[in-house]
Amino acid sequence: MQGRKIDRVLFFTAAIIVVVACIPLGLMPERAGAVVSELYNWISSNLGVFYQWFGIGTIVYLAWLSLGPYGNIQLGGDGERPDFSTFSWAGMLFCAGTGASLLVWAGVEWAFYIDAPPFGAEPRSAEAIAWASSYGPFHWGITAWCFYALPTVAIAYPFYVKNVPHLRASTALHSILGPSGENSPVGRAVDLAIMIALIGGAGTSLGVIAPTIAASVAELLGIQTSFTLQLVVMLFCIGLFAFSVYLGIEKGIRRLSDINVYLALGLMAYILVVGPTLFILKATTDTIGFMLGNFVRMMSWTDPIDQTGFVETWTIFYWAWWIAFAPAIGIFVTRISRGRTIRQVVLSMIFFGTLGCWVFYFIMGNYSLFLELNNIMSVTQHLAEHGMYETVASIISTLPLSVMTLSLFALVSVISVATTYDSASYTLASTATSELKEGENPARWHRLFWAAMLGMLPIFMMLVGGLPIIRSAVLIGSLPLLLIGVAMAVALTKSLRQHSRSNPDA
Repeated sequence: MQGRKIDRVLFFTAAIIVVVACIPLGLMPERAGAVVSELYNWISSNLGVFYQWFGIGTIVYLAWLSLGPYGNIQLGGDGERPDFSTFSWAGMLFCAGTGASLLVWAGVEWAFYIDAPPFGAEPRSAEAIAWASSYGPFHWGITAWCFYALPTVAIAYPFYVKNVPHLRASTALHSILGPSGENSPVGRAVDLAIMIALIGGAGTSLGVIAPTIAASVAELLGIQTSFTLQLVVMLFCIGLFAFSVYLGIEKGIRRLSDINVYLALGLMAYILVVGPTLFILKATTDTIGFMLGNFVRMMSWTDPIDQTGFVETWTIFYWAWWIAFAPAIGIFVTRISRGRTIRQVVLSMIFFGTLGCWVFYFIMGNYSLFLELNNIMSVTQHLAEHGMYETVASIISTLPLSVMTLSLFALVSVISVATTYDSASYTLASTATSELKEGENPARWHRLFWAAMLGMLPIFMMLVGGLPIIRSAVLIGSLPLLLIGVAMAVALTKSLRQHSRSNPDA
């Protein structure tokens, strides 16, 4: 069954905001870029600590939620079987939550840190290398997936257990807003903030991976990469994920996610086998111990004395990125999680999500680090001279059978883009649909519309200034979601306590 009626207020307001945001980026790129960068600096310097507190609080709250008695509550009817196998379910939530950006950052993130390491370490020392190798997996690990798990459970509980007929972020606030709260001004404001943050976050991801795919294609064809080539790649990716979202979850998103998982794991296995296997295994073991041993310090480090800007530039950016995507991922994972318990959803998201990201970071990251340390390729110099997009393509090209490997990398990247953005398009369409009951989907034309809209912002952000502008956009868009995340936790706790009083034997 297809949900057809759109919520005109949300639909038109969100669409107009996206168009209005793109106009100054296109007409006054230099001035717009400067304003966006100034906003980023102010928010990260003055409000960044609240992102860190939110991260710590989310981890503590989910530990209490999943390990306590509420963890046994089933999302859906008692004894109801999940709609998808664990493999397909884990693949869809992983692909939706990471996308192709993981393929870019995993190979080069350490290179941003090794010459400017945190905690006052000497550049390029053993300590600096240890910190540089650890911060990537830290940014893409437990905390990130806790950010995703919180809104997932907060939305899924009222949707499946309370039968609230709205698959939106404001559904998570049902116990606070009341029976018709999703359509109230506050509810609509919450959903609008989620939609804008998602579009900004999605623009960040697509704005990173499209130039990387273009650089891979340019490397294969022996030509120079250009904005025109990046634009062609962007339009191709938009067309692919539009087609996937048109087919729907079962025929499109699930199948693409399964294919993507197999291809990506195959690529990682190939790098591990033909690359410096022993070094990768040793470096991985060392990084896991170092990172987990310093996890609390990394979570709470605010750099108040030296004020190097490391936390504001990287950790705050990443927390903002995950928070911007979190409610949207929560809506999508809610849609595919019927029949699972709260404990299963929370712990599985954290486990499968973290493990998947770490596989990429430990294999691709340590392979490129090996190239640097053994003078095979100066990753840091290439990064400084050519940027991260061409650097990633060059790293892949150092592998045996480089043409085949680079082609596989480009294919995995394109499919990863599709699996991320078809879920994002689905989420935007769900939010802007006036009523969507369990088992229903937004109209196809509606999903296709948001697939097209998702491609607008990253095109203009690439035109204006690349990574700095992309980083700034996601931080600005995520700011209201800090308060919304706290409200979700409060509303969910209230609902669970009501559930406990009405079901004392549950």
